[in-house]
Amino acid sequence: MADLERACALLRDGGYTCVVCKGDCIYTSSARGVRPVLDWLDSGLDLKGFSAADKVVGKAAAFLFVRAGVTRLYAGTVSKPALSVLRDHGISVEYDRCVPGIINRSGDGPCLMENAVRGTEDPEEALLLIRRKLAELRAHPN
Repeated sequence: MADLERACALLRDGGYTCVVCKGDCIYTSSARGVRPVLDWLDSGLDLKGFSAADKVVGKAAAFLFVRAGVTRLYAGTVSKPALSVLRDHGISVEYDRCVPGIINRSGDGPCLMENAVRGTEDPEEALLLIRRKLAELRAHPN
């Protein structure tokens, strides 16, 4: 089974939110939002050449996959801005649904992370903006 197929099967059958695979090396997460990829980046995991499967990929998550060096990605739902980022950086993308933008968990506005990176096309700047938004949310949890 190819890496992307294995990642998709684990995502579908394992109850995970995000899975990355390369050969016998598999990492899974049940965390929400950008947390899985951000945690893997922060832990120093080398994900270059991995295939990934994620339930929802907005522009912020797309930038994190770019930073991680993922080469193939499946998304259950992907936003148009995320799709553009992924393709611009040479990541092969498969998806079930493409939407104009990711909606927040309350369903009453745009995803805070996607909104945080809307004005950049630079993965390094995006990472800083994501970290800044997460720090802001921790400081003001409402």
